[in-house]
Parts: sequence; structure tokens; C-alpha cells
Amino acid sequence: MELKQLYQEIILDHAKNPRNKGKCKDYNHDAKAHNPLCGDKVHIYLNLDKDKNIKGLSFEGEGCAISLASASILTDTLKGRDITFTKNITNNFLNMLKNKSKISLNSLSEDQITTINSLSGVQEFPMRIKCATMAWHALLSAIEKKN
Repeated sequence: MELKQLYQEIILDHAKNPRNKGKCKDYNHDAKAHNPLCGDKVHIYLNLDKDKNIKGLSFEGEGCAISLASASILTDTLKGRDITFTKNITNNFLNMLKNKSKISLNSLSEDQITTINSLSGVQEFPMRIKCATMAWHALLSAIEKKN
């Protein structure tokens, strides 16, 4: 299977069968994002424990396949991680789309790297970058503020 086709299948799977959709139990941080140009909306819910580990991470939202897949991939990859790792991955992801690089961190499995890199195709479509990054920016906002 060609890599481009694999990436498309990953995005479609996450868009049609989003992981961690709905409000996570006992969330204590949250943030919303909205793209008025296309109508995409996302609301990130985060349950941080006292040691700054992500006990719960989920989202609600509506929009295009890319924005839904991105939110699903984000929650699937970062649930259970600590804040330092989460910020590192988030910054790497945002950098990937801005600078047309790939994510290849040793602390992720090969499947996780492939899944995150599946969103790299939006680099070729500047108008779609906001769709792919909206949930990640909302996550950073949620980390910084309490509900």
C-alpha cells in the first residue's frame, strides 16, 4: 500500500470512528476553538491529576474529516501522558505542519508516529492547516487554564 493511501485511510478511520469523543469523566480543564471560515468547532476536555498526568482526554466537535480526525488522533496519542511530553508532542506536531517536517520522537510507537504523520498531507493545502491544528491549539489552552 502506498504511504499516501495509508495516510488517507487513517484520517478517514479517525473521522468516521473518532476515539475519545464526548466529555471525559471529572474533567478539570477545557478549552474551545472555532474556525469561522469553515465552521469547524472543537471542545477539548482534560482531566489532569495533581502530578500533571493526563488521566482523561476527550473532545466534542463538528467539522470536516481533517479536524475530527486530528482531534481523535490527539486524544488517542496523548491520553495517559504527562504535561511535559504532551507539550513536546504538540509543539512537534505544530512544527511539522508549519515547516513540512515529520514527527519521529523515540517516545512514540511506530504506529503512533505513522498516525500523527498521516496529517502531514495538509501541508500542501494551507487553508486546511487550521483544520488540522485547531484541536492541538485548544489542548494547549486547556492545559493553561482550569474549568
